[in-house]
Amino acid sequence: MSSAIRQIPLDTATLHHAHDYHQIVIGLEGRAEFEIEGLGGAISALSGCIVPANHVHYYAGSGENRQLILDLPCETACLTGLHHELARLFDAPRFFALDAPLRRYLDFLLLELEHAPRTLGAGQQERLAGTLLGCLNERLGGSPPAPRGRPLDLTRLDRFIERHLASPLQVGDLAREACMSEAHFRERFRQQTGLSPWQYVRRRRLEAARHLLSATGLPVAEVAARTGFGSQSAFASACRNAFGAPPSQLRQPAERPRPLNRVSRQGRA
Repeated sequence: MSSAIRQIPLDTATLHHAHDYHQIVIGLEGRAEFEIEGLGGAISALSGCIVPANHVHYYAGSGENRQLILDLPCETACLTGLHHELARLFDAPRFFALDAPLRRYLDFLLLELEHAPRTLGAGQQERLAGTLLGCLNERLGGSPPAPRGRPLDLTRLDRFIERHLASPLQVGDLAREACMSEAHFRERFRQQTGLSPWQYVRRRRLEAARHLLSATGLPVAEVAARTGFGSQSAFASACRNAFGAPPSQLRQPAERPRPLNRVSRQGRA
């Protein structure tokens, strides 16, 4: 499967699914709401979101709307080989806005699609998608390596995460707690833990949820809400992916779901 670029309206009913390819959604007209594995936000004209592969996401358009959607398989040419660094864009879901140069490029891309909607070949779609990804990477994921300095206080960050498990935590919240710029914090965090901040927070949410399921009689929906999952369905999917079992089985002492890999304070376990 190669990359595909298309324009569609989103249904105004709330739908959800997951797929085995990455996706970028950019608003062209109207407004749409997204929730990607507990991270919620809205996109309108000239803003968008990144949906990593195999992430359950809920979405709904609002009134008249139109979105540009890029479907990007993990093995597509614009994410592999010389362009493998661009795959880091999909380490975590996020929302973004297009600046002036990207708006001009979007106009060009739409003209290309309008000029030859049926004859635009797979190779040209790869090139158009690759240019957009490269520009987004420079803006969202292309921060320079962080200078050496004192290590992050992960114990303090863990306490902060635990106090805000039910809240929609952003990377900026963690960066402020660590007294760093967001770009500096992202790079330092990955260097020290081997994970993106979003992956780490998600792991802490799942560990807390597993404890609540095994140690309390709280309803599954309540556990999901207390640990920051936007819906019971998203929570159930996350448990299956992480532990190999649905939340209901995590209550049973006889069940021994596979543990999450632990993270070393200095790097990967």
